[in-house]
Amino acid sequence: MKLKNVTRLLLYAFVIACIAPSCVKEGPMGLTGGAGADGKDGKDANETCKICHTANNVDLIATQFEFSKHSYGEAAFEESGNTGCTPCHAQEAFKYVVKNKVPATFTLNATTGRWTNNYATVASDAYGEIGCSTCHSALHTTYGTADLAFTTVAPVPMTMWGGTKTIDLKADGGKSNLCVKCHQPRPFTSAINGGVQDYVAIAADPAGIMYDGTPESPNTTDKVRPSYRTHTHYGTAGAVYAGMGGVEFAGTLPYTNSAHTTAASCVDCHMGAMVGRSGGHTFSAIGKFDGCNVTGCHSTAITASNTTLWVNPRKEIKDLLNALATKLTIGGVDILNRNADGESNLWIGLTANNYDGYLNVYDPITNPTVQMYNSKSFKYVGNAPSSWSQEQKDYNATLPSLTLTNAQFGALINFQLCLRDYSLGIHNFAYTKALLTNSIAKL
Repeated sequence: MKLKNVTRLLLYAFVIACIAPSCVKEGPMGLTGGAGADGKDGKDANETCKICHTANNVDLIATQFEFSKHSYGEAAFEESGNTGCTPCHAQEAFKYVVKNKVPATFTLNATTGRWTNNYATVASDAYGEIGCSTCHSALHTTYGTADLAFTTVAPVPMTMWGGTKTIDLKADGGKSNLCVKCHQPRPFTSAINGGVQDYVAIAADPAGIMYDGTPESPNTTDKVRPSYRTHTHYGTAGAVYAGMGGVEFAGTLPYTNSAHTTAASCVDCHMGAMVGRSGGHTFSAIGKFDGCNVTGCHSTAITASNTTLWVNPRKEIKDLLNALATKLTIGGVDILNRNADGESNLWIGLTANNYDGYLNVYDPITNPTVQMYNSKSFKYVGNAPSSWSQEQKDYNATLPSLTLTNAQFGALINFQLCLRDYSLGIHNFAYTKALLTNSIAKL
């Protein structure tokens, strides 16, 4: 046999050896059937997803939001489970109070004779970091442009007055009302019955006593019991912008509003084109002036060096804050708290002594280095918190007590309101100047 025929036979044998086991294992193949019917076409994907989910839309907004203080999340974690605070600190709580139209009212308990604040969420919804669906609660419901509708643009009954006054900023379709829903002060309540403080009564009787710290027994007429954290809270910008929220003492200046209140919106200045870490969904206006210049309100461009509309007004309000702080002293010692720590004092640099809006009142946890003042109920009655050590109680007893007139207490409120507005009068220069000027005169 020729060599090439032998080679061919060996090759055939090798192939058979390789495929034979699989043939034995699988058995003979069956007949091949005909082709099946074509399936129905699937439903088209929603093309509107691509309106938002692009690099220049959702991806960009998400990146901007990382620079927003709304995104940091500490407040949402700290207040989680707190039904009274989370309506402004947590996403699900905010959506709850909007959806259920929770009123900003107070209700009297006939049994205890005390008022309680109704503006709260429920425990099951007291959570969630601020995120996209806080402001756009319809996201991923229609998968169209309706998803971007705001959670609310309705007028905002103010919780600080139990709903008796309402903010309604109509410019730009009322978008600012969404911001003001949270960026409003918390109520000052009465130590007597828990009701909201009557600012009109405070202004009408400046010589009246708000808190008397001198008696060595409880005084049931005290309208407030001052502590380190006796303050307007932090969201004062909405109230100042709307021209309400202060104790309006009679004085040389009338309580009017700047043009911003009716002609501009929060979006104009806080959500324009990005400049550094400001603009867009950072919600910051630091270093941004394009919003000021596109509204058509100003005949000359606003810049950081514009003396008429930026430098001088802010300096004037800063000087007034410093002058009012000087008046808010007893025996040369501040009633207001100083804080030179740039991490904890959000308003550092806005006043000469770096006041943070808190009071110079002793608390071993939150304010252990205070120079003066305490609550007389802690000092004289011996009912300091049980967590205080004896050494802390003894130190507290060495501090001079604090007495506040209505004029002093009202001026404290106005100082806190204008300091924590942060803009040094830019939001509403006319109203800010009137509050500070008339408070200084009243003291």
